[in-house]
Amino acid sequence: MISLGEKLRTAREAKKLSHEQASRDTNIAIRYLDALEREDFSGFPGETYITGFIRNYGAYLDLDTQELLSLYRAFKIQEQPVPVEQLLRPPPKFPKIVAAIGGVLVILGIGAAVFLRLNQPPVTQEVIPVVRSPVEHIMSGDAMERRFYKGDTILVPVGTDQYKLELVNLGEVVTLRTPQRTIILELGQEVNEDLSNDSLSDLRISVADFAKNNAAMGVLLRFEMSTASSTVTQSNLPAEASAIAEPSNATVVFSSPNPYPFTLQSSFQGYCMFRWEILFERDRRDRNERYFQRSDELNIQAQNGIRIWASNAQAAKFQVIGGGRTVPVELGGAGEVVVTDIRWVRDDDNRYRLIIARLET
Repeated sequence: MISLGEKLRTAREAKKLSHEQASRDTNIAIRYLDALEREDFSGFPGETYITGFIRNYGAYLDLDTQELLSLYRAFKIQEQPVPVEQLLRPPPKFPKIVAAIGGVLVILGIGAAVFLRLNQPPVTQEVIPVVRSPVEHIMSGDAMERRFYKGDTILVPVGTDQYKLELVNLGEVVTLRTPQRTIILELGQEVNEDLSNDSLSDLRISVADFAKNNAAMGVLLRFEMSTASSTVTQSNLPAEASAIAEPSNATVVFSSPNPYPFTLQSSFQGYCMFRWEILFERDRRDRNERYFQRSDELNIQAQNGIRIWASNAQAAKFQVIGGGRTVPVELGGAGEVVVTDIRWVRDDDNRYRLIIARLET
């Protein structure tokens, strides 16, 4: 029977994949991929990591993960040696009757110990809870991302004033308190907050990582200042963006007197090559490309527009988040290769629309 390591290595080589490429695609370190193929499990942090890496690597190589785990268990059984003393144990010198009497005495002794144990009064140990002191963070610069726990606060400077925000609860949702109001957020959601009460957004808050009803894990919050250089308005939306006519096949996501930043949130349900490019931003013209697999997530933030390319239009669920709203969107059919723009355009009435426009491929 072919071994676990041979099965993994043969499948990888059949797909003409290097360890470097497989590591980038699966997010598993090269040393662990090499160790799996050599069946050297001594360097892994624990059993959970071994079985988890076998599942992910096997699924990536289109192998039967249950078969791979069975091969691993068989390997572990073979690796457990039989004690030498059992192999060399001499035949018993006592008569069978003596051994039987000894066995009865052992059973009686065990029964007596169990009886005494069951009738022993329970010993109550006082559990001393671990008390964590709330932490006060101070925002410096235009953006900050930190893990917050219940009671933690952050001081946000706006002009010459400072405003305190507090994380008051973690349950089904994330609850923050500002000087003006209480904010409720879910995972991946963002909100623009007017701290100075001048009808202009001062701060954008988003939830990057959060497990419901698990306060001990905290929540990863991202704070971004909404300054004149980062807030998109009619005056600073590039001319090339606002001058592009709205295509006839466009779908309108948002409509507003002024454009504002938005986030494209992607939750991948299967394997997909995904490419994205930020549009109409002078300092963000780079193109990103990555191979995604099941359970991967991606959040892309943009001021003016995003161009995306997907090898399978239904390999992910997409939604656009902006202006306090979340709208699910569809790009195409199963197995369909699509190129799509999500961008702001200006209509004849000088209003702005965030549209989804499919490009010809």
